[in-house]
Amino acid sequence: MADMDEFRDMFFVECDELLEVLANGLRQMEQPGFDKETVHAVFRAVHSVKGGAAAFGLTTLVTFAHRFETVLDLVRSDKIEVTPLIMGLLHRCSDCLTDLVGTARSGQDPDEVKVDGLMAELDGLIDSDGEEDTAFEFTPITLDFGAPLSFDAPLGVDMPTAEPARAGLLVQMAPGFQLYRSGNDPMALLASLQKLGDCDVVLNDESVAPLEDWSPEQPGLAWEIGMPEGVDEAAIMSVFEFVEDCCMLSIRPAPIPEIIPAEPEHEPEVAAQHDPAPAEAVQTPPPPTTPDEASTAPAAGPRAAAQSDAGQAAPTIRVALDRVDRLMNMIGELVIKEAMLSQVIQTAGMHEQPDVIAGLDAIRQLASDIQESVMAIRAQPLKLVFQRMHRILREAADATGKPVRLITIGEQTEVDKTMIERLVEPLTHMIRNSVDHGLEDTVTRQRRGKPQEGTITLSAAHRSGRVQIEVSDDGGGINRAKVRQIAEDRGLVAPGANLSPAEIDQLLFLPGFSSKDEVSALSGRGVGLDVVRREIMGLGGRVMIQSTEGEGTTFSIALPLTLAVVEGMLIQLGDQTMVLPITAVQETLRPESSMLHGVGHGSQLLSNRGELIPIIDLCASFGVTQPEGGPDSSVLIVVETDSRKRAAFRVDAIFDQRQVVIKSLEQNYGRVPGVSAATILGDGKIALIIDPEEILLSMSNDQGRRMAAMASNG
Repeated sequence: MADMDEFRDMFFVECDELLEVLANGLRQMEQPGFDKETVHAVFRAVHSVKGGAAAFGLTTLVTFAHRFETVLDLVRSDKIEVTPLIMGLLHRCSDCLTDLVGTARSGQDPDEVKVDGLMAELDGLIDSDGEEDTAFEFTPITLDFGAPLSFDAPLGVDMPTAEPARAGLLVQMAPGFQLYRSGNDPMALLASLQKLGDCDVVLNDESVAPLEDWSPEQPGLAWEIGMPEGVDEAAIMSVFEFVEDCCMLSIRPAPIPEIIPAEPEHEPEVAAQHDPAPAEAVQTPPPPTTPDEASTAPAAGPRAAAQSDAGQAAPTIRVALDRVDRLMNMIGELVIKEAMLSQVIQTAGMHEQPDVIAGLDAIRQLASDIQESVMAIRAQPLKLVFQRMHRILREAADATGKPVRLITIGEQTEVDKTMIERLVEPLTHMIRNSVDHGLEDTVTRQRRGKPQEGTITLSAAHRSGRVQIEVSDDGGGINRAKVRQIAEDRGLVAPGANLSPAEIDQLLFLPGFSSKDEVSALSGRGVGLDVVRREIMGLGGRVMIQSTEGEGTTFSIALPLTLAVVEGMLIQLGDQTMVLPITAVQETLRPESSMLHGVGHGSQLLSNRGELIPIIDLCASFGVTQPEGGPDSSVLIVVETDSRKRAAFRVDAIFDQRQVVIKSLEQNYGRVPGVSAATILGDGKIALIIDPEEILLSMSNDQGRRMAAMASNG
């Protein structure tokens, strides 16, 4: 049986899901004409958090959630009108509830000042409605999982001895484990039904497994409740309103069996005449057993069918991330062993034997399939990260006094699990930067003919084997003249240097650079975009900027699908073997002399299909001695980076194209310019994985420095 710590962990995992439902519901409530069920879903989420927190003695969380749900109850009963002011308070309460769950999980003390302030605002709404919120006294529940179970003990509800069913409704209820895990109690439901009228309750414990085999995920208890005449189905459903999705429920007209006098000493036998739900009732509501019953139950059929369909949801399990990481590491080792086996076969001269090649191809394909399956397990949608940005936007908008709305696109785009948490900080800085720097104030927007409310769009999509995330605003764009002047004043660039607009935009990522004259809570310290670039580069990605003055700015992040493997081209540079990511490769060629044009101090351009492309000698870039034969025997690889820059890399030879396992170079050695990571080849040697983007960027910087030097000397 799971111990208390496991139940506590399960509670916090479910809190994450409930808080997601809460945040989604509140955003839907901001839309005109929202569905009433949205309010019910929001209320149920807060109610479930409160119920679960009560089981673990989380007093502050329970008290705040109680006030929160009281206001939500007034909203759903149309006693409080949903206005922008009310929605702002509900959003802040949702954020506070999230913080309280986080502090409870980590064992830290909550921000009492913030909690008390919000509860005072909630109490003001409750008092203004004219209803007094009954004093909520919270007593923690003691959970004792070591005591033996007994179904003969009092259950807390007066259950009358089973009598023949009357001409009313028959309610059959089998709670699922979700009902218990969310802190709800079947006895409270039975007590609420008792208030509707004198009812007959029969407990069915036939499906409860022996203690040594019992599992909390299969509780097994079921109840059959005979309701008196005059109680309609709507009143009964109101009792189960918040637990209908976590228990099997059937409501149908009660059969009227032959009345058999009950003998007091045989009370269990009398109870059995009610035909309590058999073991299968825990999974699906029992069907009508007679033609008469079938003819009277069509109205309940769809409800029972819906509950049955809900029970057929695909089963899931929760697995610790470190187990998946170990599995991914083993897959990486399998890829390395496959490369080693291929190398051995090549060395032994067996590469021309059809059976050997077929077997090797089968192993390679199997390893690839396993790897893709594990990557699919690790893949997580960006929805959780995007949802956090709504809170960041609200806080930034409140701090700056600018009305802003956030539009999210592509929330279901999946990335590797290890990237999810590491994307939060850079996206936070980018959202704050867009609000504080990108969007104009209300007066300026009105003067330019723009809506008073600014718009920031956060989007994600898969493109060319990578994940593209964009943060765009409809603000004033980058004032490049101001950016350049600040850079010159701080000595970051030489006065008069010939810089393209893209190169000026890149100055924003320099450490310590800020276009703000004053330091505020959001900006002015020059650490925002520097952090963005560093974090994204740590994920093997790139950040690009596109801006039109007066219209807005777009920050684009390009990330690899996984941090585990990469499809690469094995190339030779002198006596070294390196890997060039295949996603950057456009074409390979051996140029004719007429295609090469000299320019400047020993530089060359490649004339290819009417386009002049700069040639970069990778041997020179990495300080590798070029073999005999020189450039005339080399091969050119045309690459295009995420920033749409093109170049032709000169290499000595191309060996093969294969998947390689990514090994972090910074963690095991240190950062190497122009190199993103390393890998282990089939012969056991280490090969560096080239970073095309950084090589082209360094080339541009070298050219800029030469131009600046020429300008200063001239």
